[in-house]
Amino acid sequence: MVDSTTVLWGQTLAYTFYVLAIMAVMGWFALRVTQDGGRQGIRPAYFYAFVGFLVVLGVSLHFITYYTIPWKPMDMHRATITPDKVFDIGVAAHKFQLPAEKLLVACNDKVLFNVTSSDLTYGFGLFRNDHSMLFQMQVVPGHKNDILWQFDKPGIYTIRSTEYSGPSGVDMILKDVVVVSCVKS
Repeated sequence: MVDSTTVLWGQTLAYTFYVLAIMAVMGWFALRVTQDGGRQGIRPAYFYAFVGFLVVLGVSLHFITYYTIPWKPMDMHRATITPDKVFDIGVAAHKFQLPAEKLLVACNDKVLFNVTSSDLTYGFGLFRNDHSMLFQMQVVPGHKNDILWQFDKPGIYTIRSTEYSGPSGVDMILKDVVVVSCVKS
């Protein structure tokens, strides 16, 4: 899988360019509208060509970034994928209940995190050591809440609640509980 930080960097560049193009057309339009009335206005052909360019650029960005999302292929074929590991995790009274003290994962394993809440809506997020998020999902009581993920790099991850569930939810952090190791035989 492509790392989500790589995807985020690429999307940041693409959408920054897109926003700058939109700001350019807005500035151009504002400049032309505020000019002396004796001058010729904006030629409709230029204006509509630029707006058309922005539309094509915006739609293209969405198509391009759609295919770079790392979890998309697994989500699209999820019905045919059998996970290598399943972790059933409960959440209640602002606490995560894990099936083991450490959740051990081998590289390239497809892992299903099945998270259930018995009282409130919580979040379930996996975070790297630099506090950047690997993935997250909302955990709603009475609904199926699971996420399938393939780990392709070794690492140690922290579980955090990513949803506001009251003042007690601030402490819903389990440090270094998901351990991914890539041992070659």
